[in-house]
Amino acid sequence: MPIDPSARIAATVELAPDVAVGPGVIIDGPSRIGTGTRILAHAYIGPYTTIGENNLIGFGAIVGYDPQDYAFTGEESYTVIGDHNLIREYVTIHRGTKPGSATRVGNHNFLMATSHMAHNSSLGDHVVVVNGALVGGYVEVADRAFISANCLLHQFIRVGTLVMMRGGARASRDLPPFCNIDDTHTVKGLNLVGLRRAGFSRDQIGPLRQAVRLLFGTRMNLKLAVERVAAEVDLTPEVAHLLEFIKASKRGVAFGPKNSHDQDQDF
Repeated sequence: MPIDPSARIAATVELAPDVAVGPGVIIDGPSRIGTGTRILAHAYIGPYTTIGENNLIGFGAIVGYDPQDYAFTGEESYTVIGDHNLIREYVTIHRGTKPGSATRVGNHNFLMATSHMAHNSSLGDHVVVVNGALVGGYVEVADRAFISANCLLHQFIRVGTLVMMRGGARASRDLPPFCNIDDTHTVKGLNLVGLRRAGFSRDQIGPLRQAVRLLFGTRMNLKLAVERVAAEVDLTPEVAHLLEFIKASKRGVAFGPKNSHDQDQDF
């Protein structure tokens, strides 16, 4: 697909020679778009946007437009998209709100139709954000997280690596790595399917499962639970990462289900 004659591309836009631009696309500058990227009909690319190589920008997607923030007054801020991302129909990704700040998408991510990334949020690599999910301002999503349909992520929280959020879940607390999340930031056990698909061995999964059971299987003081895990569980790199994530939290961490005998959990 060549550059369609109906596309409007600012003079300050840098396009790699093979970038494909569909009908009705608008690209404001300054911005830069790398080789192999396709921009489908009626998408909009905002100013101060960098898009890497081999990305798909879907029909009607909006990448790099102004943040939805009363404090924003038009300062120079950025949107940075890595390589090999699928950004599907009507996805919205807003640029940073403070001068010099950025919203960032890593590599090999899949943002499904109508999902939203607010200003200054970030995705790592191999993240899936399913239809209708909302990622709030300054949210940090780590590698291989899976944000299911219509999930809500409150601003400033962190989502750990290999988290699985079930459809319609919501969170205003940090979501610990390797866990299944449901309801309102409630840990429902270890993300066994995600771990196995990611190639984790039994020797890696076993200590993690024990740690998650101690931390979230029953509701107790999380600081005491962390101390218990450190004393009783083999401190593998994965367990150490889980504990450090919890210790670093400023927003508070998700908790386990109220009913420890809930059948819909995997501890």
